[in-house]
Amino acid sequence: MLVDLVADGGVVVLSGAGLSTESGIPDYRGETGRARKGEPMTYQTFVGGAAARQRYWARSHLGWQHIARAASNDGHRVVAELQAMGLVSAVITQNVDGLHQAAGAKQVVELHGSLHRVRCLSCGERSRRERLDERLRAANPAWTAMLGAPDGDAGVNPDGDAAVEDSLVASFQVVDCESCGGLLKPDVIFFGENVPRPRVQECFELTECAGTLLVLGSSLTVMSGYRFVRRAAEHDIPVAIINQGPTRGDGDALLSLDAPLGATLTRLLAEVAQPPC
Repeated sequence: MLVDLVADGGVVVLSGAGLSTESGIPDYRGETGRARKGEPMTYQTFVGGAAARQRYWARSHLGWQHIARAASNDGHRVVAELQAMGLVSAVITQNVDGLHQAAGAKQVVELHGSLHRVRCLSCGERSRRERLDERLRAANPAWTAMLGAPDGDAGVNPDGDAAVEDSLVASFQVVDCESCGGLLKPDVIFFGENVPRPRVQECFELTECAGTLLVLGSSLTVMSGYRFVRRAAEHDIPVAIINQGPTRGDGDALLSLDAPLGATLTRLLAEVAQPPC
């Protein structure tokens, strides 16, 4: 059934953190659907005090080394290949790791933004995360020896936050906007922050024009992604889900597969690409 849906084309992919776990970036919930330990930074906490921003940037500076080294996996590559074949029309991703684009995917809507950019909360200027990384290294030379850690996915969250001891956080120096001296924030949507309305509307329009909405690696626990499943169901657009563990959208889906993403998508590509007898 999944092969037939994808072969008909017009597929819009909605991807979540589960698609990037095979790249060494853990998801928030795992196969059980229960949230992992550790709460992500909220927008209100971030803007509420200098100590919170110091803690965030110390942890994020260390975690960024892991995110920056992560490579696209088979799942990302299959999505890009299906798009190159004309079967996937667009990708809506809840991920902030940039791995869809690294695999060659085009027309990717980053619903929650990207860790690869930084935005000034005062003047709005956007800059490359690599530039901020250079500045933070220069401001914190004692941290240089730590930048090989963390190993594997230990202590790293999907938003690039890494576990750092409080004693080390206290010594971390934060830098401000080079243009105006304003507060810098990663160009991502924090918990408690709203996705820009035009971005949401673009995703609704893509969903309404889809032949199939294919959900990959998302538990759909938060409304941010689940609303597109609801919109597809309202418009009688078939929804197919591949995820390890149950999802909030299983009741709205025509097809739901509890399966590993990389192997399942690789098999899907082989079946779709197989010439008819």
